[in-house]
Amino acid sequence: MMALALMSIGEKRTVQTLRGKDETLRHLQDLGFAPGAEVECVGETPGGMILIVKGVRIALDRGLASKIMVA
Repeated sequence: MMALALMSIGEKRTVQTLRGKDETLRHLQDLGFAPGAEVECVGETPGGMILIVKGVRIALDRGLASKIMVA
């Protein structure tokens, strides 16, 4: 298991757990990052990552990405 923030472009992983305060967990779940969801890294920005989760393209900063554990 590793943090989503460490994924490389083109890599696909499955969300295992989320870390953080309740408010952060709700926000991530609202974006589609729930345990069992498949995530693909499709690009990078200077401060974050471009991801596809549940068919939706999302830009996420690396701080939040580090709270999502994937396998």
